Amino acid sequence: MRKNASSHSGRLFSDKKWVIPFFASLLVSVSLVLTAIVGALSSSSTVEQSPFDIISLATSEDSNAYFVESDFRRSFNANMVPKMEAPRFAYLISGTKGDSQRMIRTLEAVYHPRNQYILHLDLEAPPRERLELATTVKSDPTFREVENVRVMSQSNLVTYKGPTMIACTLQAISILLKESTEWDWFINLSASDYPLVTQDDLLHVFSNLSRDLNFIEHTEIAGWKLKHRVRPIVIDPALYLSRKSDIAWTTQRRTLPTAFKLFTGSAWVVLTRSFVEYCIWGWDNLPRTILMYYTNFISSPEGYFHTVMCNTDEFRHTAISHDLHYIAWDTPPKQHPIKLTTKDFDNMVKSNAPFARKFAKDDPVLDKIDKELLGRTHRFSIGAWCVGTSGGEADPCLLLGNDTVFRPGPGAKRLSELLQTLLSEDFQSKQCL
Repeated sequence: MRKNASSHSGRLFSDKKWVIPFFASLLVSVSLVLTAIVGALSSSSTVEQSPFDIISLATSEDSNAYFVESDFRRSFNANMVPKMEAPRFAYLISGTKGDSQRMIRTLEAVYHPRNQYILHLDLEAPPRERLELATTVKSDPTFREVENVRVMSQSNLVTYKGPTMIACTLQAISILLKESTEWDWFINLSASDYPLVTQDDLLHVFSNLSRDLNFIEHTEIAGWKLKHRVRPIVIDPALYLSRKSDIAWTTQRRTLPTAFKLFTGSAWVVLTRSFVEYCIWGWDNLPRTILMYYTNFISSPEGYFHTVMCNTDEFRHTAISHDLHYIAWDTPPKQHPIKLTTKDFDNMVKSNAPFARKFAKDDPVLDKIDKELLGRTHRFSIGAWCVGTSGGEADPCLLLGNDTVFRPGPGAKRLSELLQTLLSEDFQSKQCL
């Protein structure tokens, strides 16, 4: 066997027939290599760039252009371009058991055909009350004609101190974005909130504002709040149970985050569409990271949007530290604000704020606000869009006019004075420090 193998090997290498094809192939290969080298050297002196240059991302002048996040960043910047047309608001009005009629009253007081509205009655309310709320909205001739009022069919159990309120708010924002992307600011109200200016006043004043301003009262968490608000870990029972109860405290404590700073403030906000879009999309994952952190945080609604905004370069300089509400507190402040009555009316007006809270159901001060500040003679606050006959019992808002025409009143003057203060250099210099 070995002899035959060696004999076969000797015959193979002694055969000279393979030499000529081998050198011919080698010559062709060398020619191709030289041609490629010469072509590359000659093309380097031209403007055209080799497609393989994209591998050198570190030396590129704009390496972000190669990543998908840069597309999101550009789209958000595009949304912040000032618009010439009149603004639009998107409202969330929320309530719980027994609040359906209060929600309708607040809705009618802030209604305008340019705006979008979504109502959420939480799971603590019985099914019959939620059905009555939906039926009231559906049967209203103005709402049916304009189609800008919706009732959330999915009722969530909401704990004010827990993350379920934030989850419900984000769900409402998602629905509003899906239904219409033409609105400019998101406003959250509860059934115990009420306006102090007409929508014509509000729309007129905001027509002269930059569309990238966010009104969100905020301050960085420090001092005793770090121990009592940040380090404890709590559980929101509404995430697991079907009945509302207070948050549950655990014995564990956590350390402070190092990836972002923590801020707190009022749960009532007026936020730009570009910012809430960022909270929903979260292209750099920061909103979701902070949302998970606030899942076990005391009073999540008083910190989530504030912390996201003040830790984001695109939005930190757009934050105006005011919630546009008049709220009265005890001294020292308790967990809930004082319920406003007629004795607080003058202070509400002097505050120049467009909204106030907290009101008891059907308190007489609401009738005083309707008559003296909102001009409500029928269902809605007075507005230029109501062009029907105003005499007698006829509702002038049954006939809709041009919703881009506004009739500002004294409320617009008061609100302009407030915004002039809020937009001063001294006030803005204190934002998101």
